Amino acid sequence: MSASTLSSARQIENLIARYSHLVDEGDFAEFGALFDEADFVFGEVSIRGEKAIADVIGSTLVVHDDGTLRTRHITTNLLIEVNEDEDSAVARSYYNILQSVPGLLPLQMVAGGRYRDRFERRDGLWSFARREITIDFTGDTRFHLKDQPAA
Repeated sequence: MSASTLSSARQIENLIARYSHLVDEGDFAEFGALFDEADFVFGEVSIRGEKAIADVIGSTLVVHDDGTLRTRHITTNLLIEVNEDEDSAVARSYYNILQSVPGLLPLQMVAGGRYRDRFERRDGLWSFARREITIDFTGDTRFHLKDQPAA
C-alpha cells in the first residue's frame, strides 16, 4: 500500500513507529535523518540536523555486540490531530522502553515517558517538525545509557 493511499493519521503513526524501529536497531544515521529538518528536544537540550542528532544519540545509547540496543520502544495511547488543510499535525503519546541483556534479566522496563510531536507535510510526505521527549520513570539503565553516574 503506497503512502498516498494511507490516511494522514496512519502515515504519521507509521513515522512514529519508524522512529522506534530505527533506535532499537541501532541505525542512528537513519534515525538522525528523521529529524534533518526538525527539532529534537530532550529536557533542556534541543538539537537540529541529521548528523548532530545521530552523533548525540550514538554517544548516549549503548550498542551491544549484536549491533542493537537490545530494546523495544513501545509507543501507546497515540492522539494524532491533523489540521484541516492536512499540511501539519500534532501528536501525543506514551512510550515504554523494554530491555533484555545478559546481566539484566529478566526482560524489564528501563524507562517510560511521553512524546509530544509536531509534523509537517513536505513535498507530499509527512515529516517530523519537532519531537519533545519527557522521561517520567526510569529503571536500571546501566545497559542502555552511557556515562552512568557513580552509585
